[in-house]
Amino acid sequence: MNFSMLIYESPAAFALRSEPDAARREAYMSAWPRYTKALQDAGVFVTGSGLQLPDTATTLTLLENGEHRVQDGPYADTKEQLGGFYIINVPDLDTALDWASRIPAVPGSVIEVRPCLMPPA
Repeated sequence: MNFSMLIYESPAAFALRSEPDAARREAYMSAWPRYTKALQDAGVFVTGSGLQLPDTATTLTLLENGEHRVQDGPYADTKEQLGGFYIINVPDLDTALDWASRIPAVPGSVIEVRPCLMPPA
C-alpha cells in the first residue's frame, strides 16, 4: 500500500536550506539524500521531492459557482508549511510510521502520514 509522508517545517527549518554557515547547511542538506537512499535500498521508495520555499506557492481555490480564485502564497496561514513529501510502498501503517520517524527533519517538524487512494501514474 502506498503512503504519503508530508513534511511540515517551520521557518527556521526552511532557513537551514540557505544557512550562511556552510557546515550547518551541509549537515542539514546532506541528511536528505542519505534518507532517500535508505528508502530506495529498502525497496519502498515510490517518489518524493523537497519543495521550494512557501513564498513561491500559488494557491487556487475552487469556488461554489464553478469559478476559481488564484492568490500568491501557500494555502495554510500558519508558521509550519509543507516542505516536501515522500510516497512509499509498505505493507501497513506501522511500517509507514517507522519510516516517517526516521525523516531527518529538525525537531518540531510535523510528518503527516496518509494512505494514498491510488498509486502514482
